[in-house]
Amino acid sequence: MDGAVAQTQRNFADGIAVLEEHLTAALQLLVVDILFGRLVHRVLEQQLQSGPGQREVLADLRDGEGVVDVVVDIGDDAVEQFVHGALVGRAAGGGHGGGVGALEQPDALGGQMGLVTDETAIQFRILNRSKGPAMWSPRAQCDRAKFIWSWRERLENTPNLHIWQDTVCELLVENGEVTGLVTVWGVTFKAKCIVLTAGTFLNGLMHVGRHQLPGGRMAEPASYQLTESIARHGITYGRMKTGTPVRIDARSVHFDQMETQDGECDFHKFSFMNTSTRHLKQLQCWTCYTNEEVHRILRDGLPDSPLFNGQIQSIGPRYCPSIETKIVTFPDKDQHQLFLEPEGETTQELYLNGFSSSLPMDIQIAALKKIPAFKDLVIYRPGYAIEYDYFDPTQLKHTLESKVIKNLFFAGQVNGTTGYEEAGGQGAIAGINAHINCHGGEEFTLARDEAYIGVLIDDLVTKGVDEPYRMFTSRAEYRILLRMDDADMRLTERAYKLGLAKEDRYRLMKSKKEAVEQIISFARNYSMKPALINDALEKIGTTPLRQGCKLIEILNRPQVTIENIAEHVPAFQRELEKATSANQDRKEEILEAAEILIKYQGYIDRERMIAEKLARLESIKIKGKFDYSSIQSLSTEARQKLTKIDPETIAQASRIPGVSPSDINVLLVLSGR
Repeated sequence: MDGAVAQTQRNFADGIAVLEEHLTAALQLLVVDILFGRLVHRVLEQQLQSGPGQREVLADLRDGEGVVDVVVDIGDDAVEQFVHGALVGRAAGGGHGGGVGALEQPDALGGQMGLVTDETAIQFRILNRSKGPAMWSPRAQCDRAKFIWSWRERLENTPNLHIWQDTVCELLVENGEVTGLVTVWGVTFKAKCIVLTAGTFLNGLMHVGRHQLPGGRMAEPASYQLTESIARHGITYGRMKTGTPVRIDARSVHFDQMETQDGECDFHKFSFMNTSTRHLKQLQCWTCYTNEEVHRILRDGLPDSPLFNGQIQSIGPRYCPSIETKIVTFPDKDQHQLFLEPEGETTQELYLNGFSSSLPMDIQIAALKKIPAFKDLVIYRPGYAIEYDYFDPTQLKHTLESKVIKNLFFAGQVNGTTGYEEAGGQGAIAGINAHINCHGGEEFTLARDEAYIGVLIDDLVTKGVDEPYRMFTSRAEYRILLRMDDADMRLTERAYKLGLAKEDRYRLMKSKKEAVEQIISFARNYSMKPALINDALEKIGTTPLRQGCKLIEILNRPQVTIENIAEHVPAFQRELEKATSANQDRKEEILEAAEILIKYQGYIDRERMIAEKLARLESIKIKGKFDYSSIQSLSTEARQKLTKIDPETIAQASRIPGVSPSDINVLLVLSGR
């Protein structure tokens, strides 16, 4: 869970910097990040200079005052803890890859998170290979120090980004609109928009056994007064809990008692930009398992567990439970898998994924020593839990602007999510729309059939949260449309029109799209004769043809791939070379994208048709049109929920828990439909 703490704010940059890159003269925007070195994340989007319609804004930014990012600490010690090995996951699927934060989406929108991840990765894998491409889950382990300093170099050299080290204690609001903030040092900032990305630092309280210590993360102070300042204006808040595992000294580990888990060195990476695949030495991870003796010691320590003795009242993440929660929830399971992950190329510090815990330190150590690989265990620090404040996300618009306070935006764990990708996606949308509020333009949102970011935000603002929210593929009804391979096709053109994606990124997307279309067009029109292809089909292990057909029909067979059929069809081989001649470095990426579209086109078309039908309900705007409390034909629960959420459209109303199909029919009738 350290990734959910440390990397959360890092990923905000992939959007929070979006706004920073587009601000003109005068201080119009404040990014309030209550975390230490979040400075190292704030301006990732600054390179978005080449988008049409934005060049003038950016020219003004270079000459003007720009943005202030308020951070707590920028020292080396803070930077040291900036990331827990910079774990990055793009899609869900279990294991230690995290949830669907979909880093390819901020990248496709013009962000730099994918670029920095690729630059500093020490292991890359794609999870869920046995499933279809809608479930593939790219995961990178990065060198923590290199990741941090790569960001810092980019941020500190961003024109007109100003960083102020301080702690915010009060929000300034006039006539329902944010006007600025005050820090603990008595400094007042005036601003048109403010984006709050405070992570786990608002009234943060850490737990190790019965020991409690205020803080937003180990050795870093919590932020006080800001929650109360915001709540005074009618914004409701609650408490949540997350945790992080023990850090282990590699010199004490018996690696021969563990299974190795190697990375992959194929063409896959996070960014769609044309960069080299692996920059650093690729390292192993390791796996091992708990056992009955481990569980016995953990159970004996439960009376001192903050999670079970009443010390912690808030709710933790269901899908990243602590080790003590696992043994209580699954009492019949005699082992749980653990993943040991390096934090860098040269450091001895290792992260034990799967062993998040807030048990007393001696219990954690004693239990781990019952695992053969850790019999001589030495640790850097124990695992711990942390409680923190979050704000009810149903009080937000889909732009992540507050419905209560105009021009105040929230992103990340302050919205009740957990996970760095989730935070990055929110940061992108909050940043873009804060810029729009400063300079004018139509609000920018992503639909549920456009991006996992769209699913995430719609879930937050429509359903709210009663536990830390993680994005999983199972939450999306249009998974086949949200595949990792075509995020650039879905989002880069929108980002380019908005001014986020630069010209070079846009050209790469267009050339890839043209190459894929060329390959599919050839396959759709090229005829195959049985006499010329049957021998090859039998070698591949598929049924020979009885009559002629188009090449695309053969490619639809599960045993057939573009690669294994092309060597038997010279014309197709020539067409592939022709289509990818301008993109030789991206040839494998293009062929994979083409093959996925060929094999899954029927499913894609069907899902697109369903999405378009439901989109009709999205076009029926109802916000502010009804006094739901007075519509007696609605159920009592529907009246309450609709009044609270005040949905933008009929479609959003239909997704609110407690609003039935009959309630939707009532609204359709009242809307004249």
